[in-house]
Amino acid sequence: MTNSADGLNQRQIIHREVWETKKALRLLYRDYHRQLFESCPEGAVLDIGGGTAHIKETRSDVVSVDILSFPGIDVVADAHRLPFGNGLFAGVVMLDVLHHLERPIEFLKEASRVLKPGGRLVMIEPAMTTLARRFYDRYHEEPVDMNADPFASVAINPDRDPFDANQAIPTLLFATAPARRRVEETIPSLRVRSVDWHSLFAYPMSGGFQKWSLIPAALVSPTLAFENLVPAILRKHLAFRMMVIVERI
Repeated sequence: MTNSADGLNQRQIIHREVWETKKALRLLYRDYHRQLFESCPEGAVLDIGGGTAHIKETRSDVVSVDILSFPGIDVVADAHRLPFGNGLFAGVVMLDVLHHLERPIEFLKEASRVLKPGGRLVMIEPAMTTLARRFYDRYHEEPVDMNADPFASVAINPDRDPFDANQAIPTLLFATAPARRRVEETIPSLRVRSVDWHSLFAYPMSGGFQKWSLIPAALVSPTLAFENLVPAILRKHLAFRMMVIVERI
């Protein structure tokens, strides 16, 4: 998509317009942001892929980084090469960002570098579960390539669209114990502390950043409460997202 006269990408503008008009979406993301921040130790937090900076409505002191400029973004930078010193942050948070990154292992190493010992990288990402993968394959504009190797070396493409993605990447890296062990062996400074199956009903019903929604704002909170009661064995098949917590040791 082309940029507007003030330098903003048209997709950013559309996302912000949807954000401002969909209360149900704002309530969902407020809950996501709460979970991200509560999973981090006390201290400075870095937000990667801040997009249109709506996370600052939950916590204004977070440092937001994105590869594209937008009001509220503090630093414009590539997530693979963060312009910060070692060990500056107690937490790094991301929401639907990892699957957009061209070289995820390189990014994880960079996240480890900027985290303090005991600091945490907390991510909420698409999950290729039994139900969700069918939805993502058929109805979502971003591709799903389960045959990709997220550990493979990839040449830097300076012309790559920052919205390019493979929604399978988080699942390939964190959904199974062998994959998590490989992450830890590849980056010995990191340990995967937990993987939770997330976003069962309210998120897909909201339509995300599409203009439509099947859930009124008044039902978001009770639906999220019901989701928390669903047993883990079912969540693993129904979830549309996964929440991953990785700790710098």
